Formats: sequence, structure tokens, C-alpha cells
Amino acid sequence: MTTIRLTMAQALLRYLDQQYISVDGVETKFVKGIIGIFGHGNVTGIGEALERSPGSLTYMQGKNEQGMVHTAAAYAKQKNRKQIYACTTSIGPGALNMITAAATATVNRIPVLLLPGDNFATREPDPVLQQLEVSSDYTISATDPFKAVSKYWDRIVRPEQLMVAVTNAMRVLTDPAETGAVTLALPQDVQAEAYDYPESFFARKVHYLDRRPPVQAAIERAVDEIAQGKKPLLVAGGGVLYSEASAQLIEFAETFGIPMAETQAGKSAVSWDHPLNVGAIGVTGSLAANRLAKEADVVIGVGTRFSDFTTASHAAFQHPSVKFININLNSMDAAKLGGEAILADAREGLQALQKGLQAKQYQTGYGTSEIADLRDQWTAEVDRLYAVQHEAGLAQTTAVGIVNRTIDPSSVIVCAAGSLPGDLHRLWRATEPKTYHMEYGFSCMGYEVSGAFGAALAEPEREVYAMVGDGSYLMLHSELVTSLQEQRKMTILLFNNNGFQCIHNLQREHGSDGFGNEFRYREAESGRLTGDYMPMDFAAHARSMGAKAYRAETAEQLEQAIRDAKNETVTTLIEIPVVPGTNTSGYESWWNVGVPEVSVEEKVVRAHEAMKTNRGKAKLV
Repeated sequence: MTTIRLTMAQALLRYLDQQYISVDGVETKFVKGIIGIFGHGNVTGIGEALERSPGSLTYMQGKNEQGMVHTAAAYAKQKNRKQIYACTTSIGPGALNMITAAATATVNRIPVLLLPGDNFATREPDPVLQQLEVSSDYTISATDPFKAVSKYWDRIVRPEQLMVAVTNAMRVLTDPAETGAVTLALPQDVQAEAYDYPESFFARKVHYLDRRPPVQAAIERAVDEIAQGKKPLLVAGGGVLYSEASAQLIEFAETFGIPMAETQAGKSAVSWDHPLNVGAIGVTGSLAANRLAKEADVVIGVGTRFSDFTTASHAAFQHPSVKFININLNSMDAAKLGGEAILADAREGLQALQKGLQAKQYQTGYGTSEIADLRDQWTAEVDRLYAVQHEAGLAQTTAVGIVNRTIDPSSVIVCAAGSLPGDLHRLWRATEPKTYHMEYGFSCMGYEVSGAFGAALAEPEREVYAMVGDGSYLMLHSELVTSLQEQRKMTILLFNNNGFQCIHNLQREHGSDGFGNEFRYREAESGRLTGDYMPMDFAAHARSMGAKAYRAETAEQLEQAIRDAKNETVTTLIEIPVVPGTNTSGYESWWNVGVPEVSVEEKVVRAHEAMKTNRGKAKLV
């Protein structure tokens, strides 16, 4: 057996450089490169390997450990999970900073490979700088918390263990049913230890993602369930996009005249103006989709995990005998809501289901213009919201409308948290697949700028826009600098509403007068944050880091700034002051949040009673 003597870190990179993925006969190099921040724990191990023996892997310097993992996740999401970046950090705080982003990737079923440094396996210099010392269990380190947010976790304490560990890592990363964050904890001494690895370990490896067909018996059961219904509703999730099944979804809907609603992850799978697309569903849903959901007797979920926002906390579907058909590769998601599970690729599942229903000559019971009338009403409502005039300045819905009509239809928008996801889910008119990039599985504040950079890396031929509130921007904007360093332009549309206004609205809807969520000065008399708004110049902040920047306070200024930003060659920020509270809400939806049963404020008690009433409508499964 021919062997090659390499350090564990060198062997890891050589192995990753030879991994490929094959989908529908098209091979793609799976690991594009490594994003990292060096410190003790990885600089003399993986750092040396990246400097001297990177192969074709590219190295990119992150600025914040959480941010760089968001970048990697967004890149993989935009690539339909066919290509990834790995992320490397030092031990201790550097490693722990990745945990939030690891959870974000896992919740969204997005593959990311995390390579945090770890304590000395030999324990010779213990305790080292940034090492946890857990007196009850000395094997615990700062990488153990990754177990809770990883789909696969391993610690490589001997160099030869690498071979088994990375085989399992690739198994999970390339499995669309089980993918998410994969963590390989790398003790800093083991990274530098050498071993005689078999040459065969570094052979080119192709991972085949064969489309999983459904079991015929499952299709027959689903066909029988659907055939009994008169008002079915399709719910398109992210799996439609990852499976590249948009055309099949449309054909299925058109064949039987079934309306299509969309989740945050599934939005843009079908153009907004398709006559059967009834828009967003659930808590952030359209009136059209939510009204159809209430009457649906069969709900066909395609590649969706049915989160509480999609189901309106299980209150969206009110038909007394509603049935669920769930097409999904993930068995946990397929089993939700007590549904009939079709464990299959979205495209394959839809094709088989269509064939079965055609054999039964199935037809829905929708009235001639029932769907069209609801769509027309909703189109008029979006037009109204896009044209709102507010005496105090730009309404948020108006600003969203200006952006929507001004940017190219092929542009990608990226968002994650605050009040913008609700407005975008309801109002944004996407016409092309993969132009709507929303991280709403975890709704992680701070994803937006990093995620937009990842999307720009994945699709350099498109304009990419980060749609971000001032709160999220303040939390995490570090990869703006990386975008300048890498000369990969994105445009940041910063909606400045002086605080965490989404949660401020949620408070006031449930009996609060508003507390702790606006960016105000503390008043000496009350001792609370009720003074004037804090003046922050976000455009000046962006300029200080080397970006171009504009400030747009009127509709005309915003439209011109967007046009000017398109002509810029570097990352550009447009600060858009919007009037707080001018976002959308409602549309016959409900979200179950804990409201105090007892309070000194009567408004809170009334809100609790209203919550109990709505809970009675929920179907608990």
C-alpha cells in the first residue's frame, strides 16, 4: 500500500479538495474553499496547511466567526446545496462564536463544515489559553456545545481518526434529508501531527445525489386522500427550489387547477403573477392564501417543514376534516401535522402524484373565478401598500415597493429578521427562481449582510441586495469589509426605523406600552429608554470602512440611489429612514406567543384572553 506522510491538517485539506457532487449527471466540486479567522488553535495547523498546501481550495479571511459561517451557509443555499465553504477558527471564543450560525444552518437544512480548533489532545500544557476547565468532566471543551446544533459531530484526537471522521462528515453534508452543520473539532496539537495516510484516501470521490423516487404504495394512499377533497391547496417550501422542481410544481397545479401558496423558503419558486400563485401563507401570509387555507380540505406540502409561521401556530387550516400530504426527503418533516408521508425528492414525488391523480381523472371543486378573485383583491392591496403616503416620511411598505420595481428582476434580495420578512413575504413580487433569499428558519438577526455576501459569491453575475433593519445591521455587519477585500460587490439597503420595531409592535399588540426596543436615550426622570431617538449616521459608518454610501429620505431619492448604486463597483449602502410601525400585519393570521395570565395592566390580561380564544382554533397535532 502506497502512503503519503502528511499532518492531519494537510491531509484534511487534500481530502476536501477531491470531493465532488453529482446531480442529474452534472458534477460540481463540492468544497470551494475555506473561510477562516486564525488564532492559536488553528494558525499553526490548518493555517500552515492553507499557506503551503491548499491545492485548489481558496482561502478567504473572515471578520467575525458567526458572520463567516452565515456567509458559507448563504453560499450553499444559493448554490442549491451543491457547493460549500468550510470554516475554521481558533479554540475557545473563536469556536463558540460559530454556534449561532451553526444552528441557523442546521434549522434551514443547509450544509456547512465547521473546523474549530480544540484543546491539546495530549493535555501536556493544560490548561491552555481559552480552554474551559470543567471540574466534573475534563473531556468537555468549548467545542462540545456544537453537539446540540450539529447534524454530525466528531473530535479527532489521533491523526488516523481523520479518515473515518471525514467520511461521515461528507455522508451528512451531501445528504439532502439530513444535512446541516457538521462539526469536526480539531485539537491544536493533533492538527500538526503527521501520519502515513493511504494514497487511496485522497482519490477523487464523487457523491451521487440520485433523486429519490416515492414508494408506489405511499402515492396510492395520497391519491386516495386527495381524491376525496374538493379544495386542495399546495404549500411550496424550500425543497421545491433545492430540487429544482418549479416547472413540475406549476404543471401539477395547472393540471388540476390547484392554488399554490408559498413559504418564506419556497418564495420565488413560482412567479408572483402566475394565475394559481396565491402568495405567502401563514403569519406573514397574504389574505388570498390565508382564506384559501381556512377552507382547504387537503393540504399538499412540498418540501416544507411546516413551521409555526407557515401554519399560523396550527390555526391556518380550519376545515374540520382537513388532511395533509407531505412530500419531503426528511422523514421528520414528512410526518408533521399527522400527514400522509411521501418520502421522495420533490420533483419525483410531484410527478408520481400527478400521474396517480390523472388516472382517477381528479378535478377540484373551486368555483370558476374563486382563485382569480382572491388574487385580484390581493394584487390591489399590494398596490395600495406600495403607494402609501405618510406625512412623517417614507412608509416601509412604500420603500419596499420602490425597491421591487427599480431593481432588475434577476437580482437577489437577502433578508432574515425584523419586520422586513413579513413585508417581503407578503408584498415582494418575485418573477425568477432563487431571487428571494430569506433565512427564516431561525430568523437570525445579523444574517443579512453576511448572507448577501455569500449570495454574491455564489452568483457574481447577479446584483445582490441585503434588505436589513438598523437593529440587525448593528448586531453584525463585519463581512461588509470582507466583501470589499474580496472585491465582490453587494448593495445593503438599510431600513432605519430607530430600533427593534418588529418586537416593539409585538409588545404593543399584547398589552405593552412599548418597552426596551427602540433606540432612545435614557431619561433621567423615568430612568427608562424613553428619550429622543439616537441619531446614527449609517451611511457615514459604511463610508468609514471603504464602502460607497447614500441616504434616501424620499421616494425620488431612493429610486435614484438604487440606480446610482447599480453603477458602483464596490459594496454600497443606502440608508433609508422609514416611519416606525408602517409595516404590514394581520390578514386573518395568528401567532401563538406567551401572554401573561396575570398582570397589573388590564390590557395585558385582555390580550391573554384573546390569546386563549385563538388557541381554541388551533389544531394540535
